[in-house]
Formats: sequence, C-alpha cells, structure tokens
Amino acid sequence: MFKKILVANRGEIALRIIRTCREMGIPTVAVYSTADRDSLHIRFADEAVCIGPAPSSMSYLSIPNIIAAAEITNADAIHPGYGFLAENAEFSRVCEENNIKLIGPSPEMINKMGDKATAKETMKKAGVPTVPGSGGLLESIEEGKRLAKKVGYPIILKATAGGGGKGMRVVNSEDEFKAAWDAAKMESGAAFGNEGLYLEKFVLDPRHVEIQIIGDQYGNVCHLSERDCSIQRRHQKLVEETPSPVVNKALRDKMGEAAIKGGEAIKYEGAGTVEFLVDKNGDFYFMEMNTRIQVEHPITEQVTNFDLIKEQIKVAAGEKISGKNYYPQLFSMECRINAEDPGKDFRPSPGKITSLNFPGGQGVRIDSHVYAGYTIPPNYDSMIAKLIVTAQSREECVVRMSRALDEFIIEGVKTTIPFHKKLMQDKTFNSGNYTTKFLETFDFSDL
Repeated sequence: MFKKILVANRGEIALRIIRTCREMGIPTVAVYSTADRDSLHIRFADEAVCIGPAPSSMSYLSIPNIIAAAEITNADAIHPGYGFLAENAEFSRVCEENNIKLIGPSPEMINKMGDKATAKETMKKAGVPTVPGSGGLLESIEEGKRLAKKVGYPIILKATAGGGGKGMRVVNSEDEFKAAWDAAKMESGAAFGNEGLYLEKFVLDPRHVEIQIIGDQYGNVCHLSERDCSIQRRHQKLVEETPSPVVNKALRDKMGEAAIKGGEAIKYEGAGTVEFLVDKNGDFYFMEMNTRIQVEHPITEQVTNFDLIKEQIKVAAGEKISGKNYYPQLFSMECRINAEDPGKDFRPSPGKITSLNFPGGQGVRIDSHVYAGYTIPPNYDSMIAKLIVTAQSREECVVRMSRALDEFIIEGVKTTIPFHKKLMQDKTFNSGNYTTKFLETFDFSDL
C-alpha cells in the first residue's frame, strides 16, 4: 500500500479523498492556491503545500508545481480527483517518469478515451453500440454536409476535445450547417486549443445514463450499475439519481455488459464511467468515457455500500477486484448545490458565507468543504456542496430531498437551493418521465 498520497485537487473532492485515506491509515498531503488558504481540506490533511497563486493555470493545473510538492513531501502516489489534471495524459506521463503512482488511468488510456472521435471508434470495434456519424474527425465542411445528408438531420457537431457542452452545435437542416460549423470550431479552439470536430446523428429527447465501472491491473472489469444524469442545463448536470427510472433489469444488464466490453478493450484500470444516450425505445448509444471519478459517484456508493475512492486506491496499489457486478439495493439522489443565482441565468455568486446550516437525519449525506465564515473564491467551479439522500424508493427519495433542502440554509451568497426545491415539486420530475430537454421549458421566473 502507498506510504503517502498527495491530493491534487481542492474543495469537496479533496476532502472526500482525505477522509477515505485517513480511514485506510494513509497520510495525505493537501495542495492549495493562495485563494484556498482557508479551505477545509488543508485543515484535515496531514501536510499542506501552497502550489501557487489563485489562477488555476498557475496552481492546480501546474504540473511542475504539483510534482515538486509530491517530491518535497515524499508522497509516492497522487490522487487527481475530478477536473483539473484528472484526465491529462501529460500529467499521467510525468507522474510515471518521476516514479509517482497516479491513482487513475495511464497516458494511453486517457488518450484513447480523451479524444472523442478515437473513443467512439475504439468502442465501435469493441462491440459497444454507437450513434451513427463520422468515423473520425471531419476534414472539411463539405464532408460534413455530405455525411449529415446521409445520416439524416438533425445532427450534432461535437468538439473532439470537448467537455461541459463547449464546441457542440445541433444542426436541423443544411441551411444551418455553415453557421453551426464556424461557431463550434471557434468555441472549441478557444476552449481546448483544438478545432477538431466530428458529427453524430442527434438523438431526439434522450436520457443521459452512465454506467460506473472499475478495472484492475490484471484485466478484470466490473460494473456498479447506472446513474441517470438527464436533469442538466446546457450539458451541465444538476441532479443525478440511481437507479434510473427508465432502466429495467434487462436494459441494466445490456448496458453493464457494453460498459465492461469498453473497459476491457482499453485494459482500463481504476474507476471510470461509460456514458450513454438512451432513446424512447430503450436503445442506447455510447457517448463518451470519463477516465476519472465522477462528481456524482456518492449515489452509487449509497446504493451499493461500496467505497469507490478506497477501491481506486487499492487497485492502484496492485490489488485485484472481486470481478462481480454490483446492483442498486436502495434509491439515491444527488443535488449539486452551486453558488449561483438560478433566477439570473445561474450567474456565479462568490462571496462570504455568513450563516450555514447543513441538513441531517436518516439517509442524508453532505459532501462539502464550506463553513460559516468561508469565502467562496471567484476563480473556480461554483459547486460548493453535494446533497445526497438515500431511501427505500424513489418517492421516498424525493420527499426526503425536499425535507433536506428546507433545512439547508446558506446566507451571504445566492445558491441553487431554491431551484432544487422547486424541482422536487414538479409533476414531470416526480413521474420520472423526463429527458435531457426537461429544463428547456422549466419556469425559472420566480427564482
């Protein structure tokens, strides 16, 4: 087992990893920027190293600074969490060169799944269902138009290096193609330094359902069933639940088998997520693979009684997984609490938290790094907490979430709590019969 783990992240996920390491008896090193000098993950780690000023490019994204922090503290492993360098092949390579074990995938795995066009082709060869579209990157706008006509409109243009909805454009007809092409290339180039685009058939009114997998160094891969992430705004997830209201046992087995095939095809090691679109007929198509722990991993832990961070660490240290698949025994739901104003187009709301009360009681879990008196910096993602509830049924989950949200008090900044409260009262949401388009018609006016 590792002697010391450096956590190359911040906020709630850094604290989450530190907690599991403490239970495993492994000392930890927290890294932080000057903007995070008062963050809780520093307080609960065994050691802490400042790695630079507030801009992430000079701190949390600085590979030399993080490697230096690992070396001066004698850390023999690094856990990257999610975001920042978690899916950076260069970071994985540099860790290898410095004899530091990255608790995550190898550079080869990241490269195979990080480029979405390559990932799709890899999955197709492995026998995983994929959305009809280009076999790789589009060489020209003329090629794109020809293929769109063959596949049939509507289609979607996607940035090969994309994420978070950037570099994506839905095209309903050939008349719209050029404007969408130009906009997607410009946005992709600005966000990722890569203008490469590929094309897919646009699946109308789908569900976004992902399968959690974990693999070891010996070629074993298993799944831990699904999470439904269809409540999203501009491709950003806001609420997740498991099991999915639209997934029955037969579909769960099919999707799980497909996800395992994908993991085996790249000899995947560690925790990862294979994401699918599910249409109204129950057909599913590979969308992408995230080669890291996900924000929404707690709901899987709650329904399977399985510590994903602990298993990540054990696998990275060379232990074998059991090889069995895990199925939900309960129902769990997560609301992402962001420091944003939902009544003003989710505008970020950094600032000082003047008063705070976390909800509690049976089946309520909070993953957060904030406290009364904490100042939320404007430099990073606006998520400040995850509220997770677990119950015997989906109906009980919704009732418990409503109760917990009523108890969740944050003063001094605007948050998405009012949005979540309203969502829990929505008839369509309560029916479970919603799609990724649901929030496009949601009424935000009274928030």
